[in-house]
Amino acid sequence: MAHRLFSIDLMEVAGIALMAIRANKLRSVLTLLGIVIGVFSIIAVMTAVRVLQTGIESNLSQLGSHTFQIEKYPRTMGAHDHHRFRNRKDITIDQALVVAERMTLAKYVGIEAWRRGRVVKTKTIKSNPDVSVAGENLDGFATNNWNVEEGRLFSSYEYQQERNVAIIGQAVKDKLFPFGGALGSEVNADGEWYTVIGILEKKGGMLGGNQDNFIAIPLSTWLAKYGDDRSLNIMVTAASPEVFEESIDQARAILRAVRKVAPAQEDDFAFFSNDSMIEQFNDFTFYVKLGVGFISFIALVAAGVGIMNIMLVSVTERTREIGVRKAVGAQKRAILSQFLAEAVFLSQLGGVVGIALGVLGGNMMSLLTDVPPVFPVDWAAIGFIICSFIGIVFGVYPAWKAANLDPIEALRYE
Repeated sequence: MAHRLFSIDLMEVAGIALMAIRANKLRSVLTLLGIVIGVFSIIAVMTAVRVLQTGIESNLSQLGSHTFQIEKYPRTMGAHDHHRFRNRKDITIDQALVVAERMTLAKYVGIEAWRRGRVVKTKTIKSNPDVSVAGENLDGFATNNWNVEEGRLFSSYEYQQERNVAIIGQAVKDKLFPFGGALGSEVNADGEWYTVIGILEKKGGMLGGNQDNFIAIPLSTWLAKYGDDRSLNIMVTAASPEVFEESIDQARAILRAVRKVAPAQEDDFAFFSNDSMIEQFNDFTFYVKLGVGFISFIALVAAGVGIMNIMLVSVTERTREIGVRKAVGAQKRAILSQFLAEAVFLSQLGGVVGIALGVLGGNMMSLLTDVPPVFPVDWAAIGFIICSFIGIVFGVYPAWKAANLDPIEALRYE
């Protein structure tokens, strides 16, 4: 029975609030618009950030599990940082081989080099100049988290003999072999023909890029073709997650010794891992969240003032009704609760609309990044709670004013 009465009260509150909205359509819409905009801004940004973070943490990871990469340049640099890092010495094949030989805490040590923006072709079809040519050692596929879907990886003999064999990504296969028949065929990159011996599983896009748009050849073949006057990447998969940090320290010590970095000097190379990428992403988006949160707070406060205004008008318009209710025995608490509940309902109505639009708007990012859409339950709950809080804070004064109206004066009100 108590639950039924409570439900009737809520329905009554919702009905009266909707009547107030219909009676003052333009004013109500403008008031709710502030709530909608404020909540939409927060939810849309948080949803978009969650989509990107989901992509980075799951199917968009570039490296294998508990794997880190050593590079000449940091992954993220400011506008003026490139000049500072440009003078660093390249990571050479000899240095990389020393790291591979001395890493006792590693399961795999991959070594790779890249040439980007190449045209790859068959005898009848050619790609756009956007394909990368990767040179990989035998461990490079495991450290890159690349799995063969068809065919095989190249052998130790093919690696030692610098054979022209290639393993291609799904995007290259789709471009050059739309009707199948890739295995055993030949592709040409920069004037060299390579026999396709394997096709990798699809990894998908990443922040507008494509992790499948490349061909991989033996690093020995790559160095013979393009030369060794460029910096290589070293990828290390730790023997277990428990020794991940220790393996980073070991690799750092080995490479500093090989590159003759003085004890007082900072590293002249950079580390990159899935965790570091996520951390850098969170650092970048923190200020975006902060700015959007501040703007949304201002919008919600302005909307709260609008709710206070519409409720004061509602109190004035319903003065005689309040007088009648008091005359038949309604207590101050009942009238206070009524008007406060109406203010909260108005605020929550705008919040629900803002949350719905924010989730839809934020998930537009999933269309651009090929990541499944997400629903940020936590931020939706936070947005709803904030709207309720706004309704309470800015609805208290109108409700208090209604509850304290003199019944005799209220009945005389025309």
